[in-house]
Amino acid sequence: MADFHQNGSITTLHNLRTRTLDDLTYELTACAETRKISLILPCLYSELEGPALPAILDELCTVPYLHRIIIGLDKADEAQFRHAQTFFSRLPQKHMVIWNDSPRMLALGQRLDALGLAPQEAGKGKNVWGCMGYLIACADSAIMAIHDCDILTYNREMLARLVYPVAQPAFPYQMAKGFYPRIDGQKLNGRVTRLLVSPLLIALKKVVGDRDYLDYLRSFRYPLSGEFAMRTSTLPDLRIPSDWGLEIGVLSEAWRNLAPQSVCQVDISDAYDHKHQELSPEDANRGLSRMSTDICKAIFRKLASDGTVFTPNLFRTLKATYYRQALDLLECYYNDAKMNGLSLDRHKEEKSVELFAENIIRAGQIFLENPNESPFIPTWNRVHSADPDFLSDLLRAAADDAQDYR
Repeated sequence: MADFHQNGSITTLHNLRTRTLDDLTYELTACAETRKISLILPCLYSELEGPALPAILDELCTVPYLHRIIIGLDKADEAQFRHAQTFFSRLPQKHMVIWNDSPRMLALGQRLDALGLAPQEAGKGKNVWGCMGYLIACADSAIMAIHDCDILTYNREMLARLVYPVAQPAFPYQMAKGFYPRIDGQKLNGRVTRLLVSPLLIALKKVVGDRDYLDYLRSFRYPLSGEFAMRTSTLPDLRIPSDWGLEIGVLSEAWRNLAPQSVCQVDISDAYDHKHQELSPEDANRGLSRMSTDICKAIFRKLASDGTVFTPNLFRTLKATYYRQALDLLECYYNDAKMNGLSLDRHKEEKSVELFAENIIRAGQIFLENPNESPFIPTWNRVHSADPDFLSDLLRAAADDAQDYR
């Protein structure tokens, strides 16, 4: 059963639990014979030492339809890179650990900087962008999937259901976004989606009026999920944000580049839990405080590019409208949690809403005061146009690093 929304919104594919994992795996393995599937894993070295990633590898080792796994490794020194290569060596699929901090990779970054094309800040966006470039250079995969490396409840069915809509030749989808309930069996999670994105989109519709883009974002049940799959033909023209607005930015690019009928969201799990970010109210550059600001900026930038005019007065009105909507939704979340036997700390939730309201103003000020800000990393098409040898040199640098630091 699928939900079909009007106003240019996207299709929702449900997991009705009527097909077994073996059945899905068999069909995907057949699809992969003609449409190779690769997986990107952006990770920090610290995640190799956590509880989630070893269990994720246990699951991935049994996936037969993956052609290649690309691991983007951040914040690692030479000894840690050597350990990472050993850590991932048990994967039976072709795989490459890209050491983003290696001398070779840093030299490639300087080359881009000389052209004015280098990512402006390190982070998940830059990591994903580099892995996409590597996959484009390989030129042998039709489907790309991405998921995070801190999923505590991971199982291989998540991956199968994520890639199926894009890998199935009879389907029109070029992008699939994963969604799932954000609960851990004890409490309701997903604070940023529940307490920031959902009420902010409602408030924006009240303040700036109807926008197809807002209807599109509201169609996604979990717009901040880190799990999505795309056809690789869409990657060279994809503009990746360099900050915490990555997930919203990718959805915005799908809105810009793809027909709504070619985008879907898919139910991939009954339960999902991962590492939780701290709220960090004392430091605007960390945790959910930084994340909320970057997400707001990503949405404001997209609306502005479609003709919405923002002013200081508008942002003040937006903050007040958001605050009222967030408190109204909080009451609904409390009732939902209570009905399902889950806990929800109303005081902490309201503290989050207060911080997010302040960060709406903060994001608006940054947006207005930096009209020339370029938050997106250049597309790989532009990089290739400026430096036709760059992608092949990226492949060689990753291979040389893997060889020299075994």
